[in-house]
Amino acid sequence: MEELRLLGLDFGAATVGVACSDGLFLTAQPLTVIRRKHETKLRQTYQQIEEIIAERKITALVLGLPKRLDNSIGDRAEKTEAFAADLERRTGLPVVLWDERLTTVEAHRILDAGGAKREQQESVVDKLAATIILQSFMDYLSNNPEEKEALIRRAAEL
Repeated sequence: MEELRLLGLDFGAATVGVACSDGLFLTAQPLTVIRRKHETKLRQTYQQIEEIIAERKITALVLGLPKRLDNSIGDRAEKTEAFAADLERRTGLPVVLWDERLTTVEAHRILDAGGAKREQQESVVDKLAATIILQSFMDYLSNNPEEKEALIRRAAEL
């Protein structure tokens, strides 16, 4: 079976939190936060993601989809879907959209519990949210091996 290396992304208006699966596919590790000056200026964001993909030999991307609590799709989710389509086209890798509701809230809760002040949290909350998104997806795959196999096949086809 081919190895699956995942990159988790938390796409926001000004930042993209980035996390990566470990070599054993057990845990998601926070990696970095990519910042941009304007929401629509994505060229450097794509370039940085592509560099991480090459450096880490990523085979698939997991992108948090910010659905509303009622499960509907709003403006932010539509922008995320467009970002996902561009990423798949640019990288040639499968992009899985994964429900990310309340991951930023959970990230703040974890940081609060660790004693981090709000000012300190701003520099790490996005990559922690990406880590939570990726870990949730990895946990799902560990309980659904047929889905993991399907993703590996899809990655090999692209």
